[in-house]
Amino acid sequence: MAQSISGMFKDGQAYMQLWPMQPELYGLFPECRVIAATRFSLRFMPPLAVLVAFIHVNTFGNDALPQAIALAAFFLSLPMQGLLWLGHRANQSLPPAMQGWYREIHQKMRQQGCQLQEIKNKPRYMELAALLRKAFDELDRVFTRQWF
Repeated sequence: MAQSISGMFKDGQAYMQLWPMQPELYGLFPECRVIAATRFSLRFMPPLAVLVAFIHVNTFGNDALPQAIALAAFFLSLPMQGLLWLGHRANQSLPPAMQGWYREIHQKMRQQGCQLQEIKNKPRYMELAALLRKAFDELDRVFTRQWF
């Protein structure tokens, strides 16, 4: 099931918005670090690309324009790399051990009275993100400390 690049960008943005940025998850999943780096790069890399290209051309003259464009393209590609990684990760199936953990959390949340979607047969990281977001938003800290 090949996915288009634009679809991966959209999934990456949705996954970035959905993933709960909780301190308990930083040690368990790389998503927290990738999301923080991607948000930083989305904010600061476009102006930095323009600044680097301007300084490069200003210092070395118009003959260095191809190198300046290459440097700017590199800086502009950094946030896109983060979004692509997140989009790819969002659509990956959970490993078997994590599927069991996903099912346990889903079952415990149902017992606590949370309204959840039906459990997926082959959950992806996107479903895990939605479940974790709901757990952190709706359940008290005692429950979440037990699981994280």
